[in-house]
Amino acid sequence: MKPTNLSPIRVGLLGIGTVGSGTFNVLLRNQEEIRRRAGRGIEITMVADLDVARARAVVGDGVRVVDDARKVIADPDIDIVVELIGGYGIARQLVLEAIEAGKHVVTANKALLAVHGTEIFAAAHRKGVMVAFEAAVAGGIPIIKALREGLTANSIQWIVGIINGTTNFILSEMRDKALDFAVALKQAQQLGYAEADPTFDIEGVDAAHKVTLMSAIAFGIPVQFDKAYVEGISQLAAQDIRYAEQLGYRIKLLGITKRAANGIELRVHPSLVPAKRLLANVEGAMNAVVVQGDAVGATLYYGKGAGSEPTASAVIADLVDIARLHTADPEHRVPHLAFQPDAMSDLAIVPMSEVVTSYYLRLKVADEAGVLARVTGILAEAGISIDAVLQREADDVGGEGATQTDLIILTHDCVEAKMNQALAQMQVLPTVLAPITRIRKEELA
Repeated sequence: MKPTNLSPIRVGLLGIGTVGSGTFNVLLRNQEEIRRRAGRGIEITMVADLDVARARAVVGDGVRVVDDARKVIADPDIDIVVELIGGYGIARQLVLEAIEAGKHVVTANKALLAVHGTEIFAAAHRKGVMVAFEAAVAGGIPIIKALREGLTANSIQWIVGIINGTTNFILSEMRDKALDFAVALKQAQQLGYAEADPTFDIEGVDAAHKVTLMSAIAFGIPVQFDKAYVEGISQLAAQDIRYAEQLGYRIKLLGITKRAANGIELRVHPSLVPAKRLLANVEGAMNAVVVQGDAVGATLYYGKGAGSEPTASAVIADLVDIARLHTADPEHRVPHLAFQPDAMSDLAIVPMSEVVTSYYLRLKVADEAGVLARVTGILAEAGISIDAVLQREADDVGGEGATQTDLIILTHDCVEAKMNQALAQMQVLPTVLAPITRIRKEELA
C-alpha cells in the first residue's frame, strides 16, 4: 500500500465542554488508528471557549486557545469547524459564517438543524462544503450514517425510537421503583441525567428535534420541526405505568415517523409498547432506534445516546468522513439529507388529528351500574372497537365500600379525531369523576 503524504486536516473546536473535551481526548488517544482509516491525520489545532483557562487545561500548550469563535472561522489554516456551543442563537450565525468562509462544519446541535437545517444545508450546497451531524441524534449510535448510506436501497416505512436518555431513565425508575414522576425526575437530576431545567427533555422537545432530522433523511423531505406533534412525560402517573405492566405493556417516550397514505407522520409522545418488543426492554439512559425498510425489514440500533466519549465517537466519525472526501467533487458526496437537493419531496406532514393508532384510556368513574355500558356505547357510536377492558379499585379511594373505580380500556386502531370526539363526550358524563387519561399504543409489529 502506497503511504499517504497528505497533510493533516486541521480542525477548530467551538466550545470545549463535555463533548468538546471528549472529542479532543478520543482523537488524541486513537490518533494512529484514525489516521490509518482516514488516510491522513486529523488534528485539533485551535479551540474557542469563553473560559480560556478551562480550555487550556483540557488541550495543553500545543493548541491555540482563543475566546472568540470568529477567530477560528477566520483562520485560513482551519479546514473544519466543529460547533459544540448548542442552541439556536449564536450557533446558527457561526455555522453560517463558517460555511460562507468555505469551511466544512461538524455539529452535535440537533436543535439548530431541526429548526434551521433547510437554510444551513442550502448554504453548504451553494458553497460546496459538508455539514455533518452524526452526533446530533442518539449520541454514539451511528443512526444518521445508517439512514443516509447503509439503508439507501430501501423505501423506509417507519422509524420508531427511544432517543432521549433522560426521559427513558425517569420512566425506568417509575416502573422499577413505583416512583411518582416528580420523585424520579429529582433522582435523575441528582445523578446528572437531567438538567436543572429539564423542560426540553421531559416535554419531548429534544426527541422531536432528533426525529425531525431522521424523518427528513428517511423520506427525503425538508426538516419541519414546527409541524411535529410533541407531547412529553410530565403528566404520566405511576398507576398508568403499573396498569400498562399488568396488561403486558411498558410506557416509553417514542419519537415516531411513518410513511402514511396521506403524507408523513412526525410525532413524539408517550406510548404503550408490548413488553415482548425489544424497544420495551431498553432501560435506563440508553437509546434505541428501530428502522423498518421494505427490503431489509426491521433493523435495530442500540447504545449510549449521550455522554462525553459516546458523542465524541460520532463527532470524530464525521471528521473522518470529511477527511476522506475533502478533495472530492461536491456533487459526488453523500447529500446532507440522503436525497439529492433537487429531488426532495413535498410530502405533507400528517396532522395529529388524522393519525391512526390505538389507545389506552383510564377513566376514574363512579362505581355504579350502567357506567361501563355508557362509556362503551360512546366508543361504539364513534366506530371505535375495544380490545380489552380492566376494572380496578381507584388507588386513592380503594378498600371496603369504595364508591369509585378505575376503568382501563384498550382500543383497536382509529383516527385520532374520532377518539378526541369520543373523549369529549365521555368527559362530560356525570359518572366520570376526573380528567380522562389517554396514552397512545404502538404495537410495532
